[in-house]
Amino acid sequence: MSLSQEEKLEYVALLEESERRAEGKRLYSLYPDEGPLRRELYPKHLDFFRQGRRHRERCMMAANRVGKTWGVGGYELALHLTGLYPEWWDGIRFEHPIDAWAVGETLELTRDVSQLALFGDVTNLGSGLIPRDCLMGKPSLRTGKPGAIDSIKIRHTTGNASFLQFKSYDQKRESFQGTAKHVIWMDEEPPIEIYMECLARTMTTNGVMLCTFTPLLGLSDVALLFLPELAPKGEYDPVGGAANEHKLPNWQS
Repeated sequence: MSLSQEEKLEYVALLEESERRAEGKRLYSLYPDEGPLRRELYPKHLDFFRQGRRHRERCMMAANRVGKTWGVGGYELALHLTGLYPEWWDGIRFEHPIDAWAVGETLELTRDVSQLALFGDVTNLGSGLIPRDCLMGKPSLRTGKPGAIDSIKIRHTTGNASFLQFKSYDQKRESFQGTAKHVIWMDEEPPIEIYMECLARTMTTNGVMLCTFTPLLGLSDVALLFLPELAPKGEYDPVGGAANEHKLPNWQS
């Protein structure tokens, strides 16, 4: 049976609306029980989440295109911001709204990578990992950086609002001072002074630090925080104290 022009237009509109709604619920499509993308195929990703119950600092240091941004850092931050933990989740949980930072190398790269993963294009907010129905009002945009979000409120399952702000390493260490945070996600490797400043922001909240990056800088100070066994013996001391004796919070229960 052939369709009239009006029926064809209505059908296309229904398909577009169906796609829009699916876009707005992308968070629920990751790590399914079954199928070609079932979560059992991603043991390292799942172990990263699981270790959050024991370690305040975690890092996925891996190659490009293995899901560090969307499937690890962005996914976990989206869960904490919304409280929409799946049944299988065995990592750390926050039972309340959180105050968080998502941080990248520059404001432009933060917009094009972390912001895109979490929210989708700024002209179609809700097409990223944060479900569309969790967005609370319009985001605050940065002046001079088209399409870049400064901060945004996100509805938590408690009914109250989580708060997320985007920052970048080129804002320098001083801009990271002062405020306590529950979760800080650093996508791409930060300078050591900014990493330590961010770590201090989580101390009074018992918060967590998430790092996702490819170690393009080699055995840098930040890389050696997570791989101290690779440091030349007696030569590594990133934050003070005797060389090779720095006890990281992510080693502690």
